[in-house]
Amino acid sequence: MKIKGGDSMDLDFMDFDEIIDEIRNAYDKKEYAKIKALLSELNPADIAAVFDEFPENQRLLFFRLLSKEEAADTFVELDSDSQESLIHAFSDAELKEVVDELYLDDAVDVIEEMPASVVKRILRNTDTHTRDSINALLKYPQDSAGSIMTPEFVDLKRDMTVEDAFKRIRRTGLDKETIYTCYVCDSSRHLIGVTTVKELLLHEYDDVIETFMETNTISLNTLDDQELAAQLFDKYDFLALPVVDMENRLVGIITVDDAIDVIQEENTEDIQKMNAMLPTEKSYLKTSVFEGWKSRFPWLLLLMVSATFTGSIITSFEDKLASLTILTAFIPMLMDTGGNSGGQASVTIIRAMSLGEVQFRDYFKVVWKELRIGLFCGLSLAGVNFVKILLVDKLLFHNDEITLLVDLAICLTLVIEIVFAKFIGCTLPMLAKKVGFDPAVMSSPFITTIVDAVSLLIYFAMATALIPGLH
Repeated sequence: MKIKGGDSMDLDFMDFDEIIDEIRNAYDKKEYAKIKALLSELNPADIAAVFDEFPENQRLLFFRLLSKEEAADTFVELDSDSQESLIHAFSDAELKEVVDELYLDDAVDVIEEMPASVVKRILRNTDTHTRDSINALLKYPQDSAGSIMTPEFVDLKRDMTVEDAFKRIRRTGLDKETIYTCYVCDSSRHLIGVTTVKELLLHEYDDVIETFMETNTISLNTLDDQELAAQLFDKYDFLALPVVDMENRLVGIITVDDAIDVIQEENTEDIQKMNAMLPTEKSYLKTSVFEGWKSRFPWLLLLMVSATFTGSIITSFEDKLASLTILTAFIPMLMDTGGNSGGQASVTIIRAMSLGEVQFRDYFKVVWKELRIGLFCGLSLAGVNFVKILLVDKLLFHNDEITLLVDLAICLTLVIEIVFAKFIGCTLPMLAKKVGFDPAVMSSPFITTIVDAVSLLIYFAMATALIPGLH
């Protein structure tokens, strides 16, 4: 992705509202040269943020004040709704200028968010070669490495000298997304090595690339998941990652800015799923009330229906609870503690799996570890709770229904339910991953519902076994 030079101003160091006020005042006075000067000092991402504060007609005017390169970079940073409104306002010549300045992967990202009528207009205003390249990228499965790669990279031959390499970089590098990392291919475009501009600068002009290129090249297949690409960037600190087809022919690269976008997208999706919501790609303020309802209602309905089992369990023990009402007072504490324990385990394991730290082959190691953690947590909480019930609930509040056996039943339930909750919390996400589901689906709300029901069964079983008169 193109990045503004070092002379641009970062809005972190200048009051955003002040910039908006200056532009608004300049617009009222028709001082368009001043607006152009103010915008030229900003990074494209900050220009996009400024645009969001103005109505569509003013936004179009400001956009036309930008240079071609600035306009393209800013267009990429805008949200899809703003992009669509600008496209509708553009003449065909303006649209062609913008699309021609976009890198192909950015153009594909824009097209994927647009309705069919807008897509047709965009493709109609591109040249044949660009249109073919865009269509090729659009054919890759969504969320695959191929769908986020760009075919704009610097490729070299193994028998080139350093001098030949620099000539090629100067001749072709202007339109490439990055020129720092260069890929070495044979005559059939098979990937055979990689080098960098740093390596080229440190060698003599007549040195042959084959003698110093790195041959142990890490690459992705076009059909690999985009999340794998993000993991490789995180593990190896790449600036770019080559993407090959089934025959190891280099077809594109993924750059670090695309990897960051994937990480943000995947993390947002996981957070939404872990909090019982269907994923949505729009930002919060851009999401309508109906879309918010649609993303939350299905999970809430499922959890509400599943929670009826908890009510059924309580109803089945109604007579026993009536004979010793103090047992009812500890139900919320037990259910909350069990649910929180399961949630801790599930979130920890889901995160570890997303980072590649845990695989399904580690299942027994994970379970053994979580069972021990659960036992230690359970014993610790039970010990604190045992003393608290005797000192506070019995002696301080003078509750005569609390006996040592009641206290023991509550504390034993704590130990067992926490161990069980840790087991469920680590098992369900790993099983979900194994069968092909997103482990984030098996998150805190879902696990809490299961653990709540099991906690009640354990509680009533313990109370029935230990307290006289409840048999």
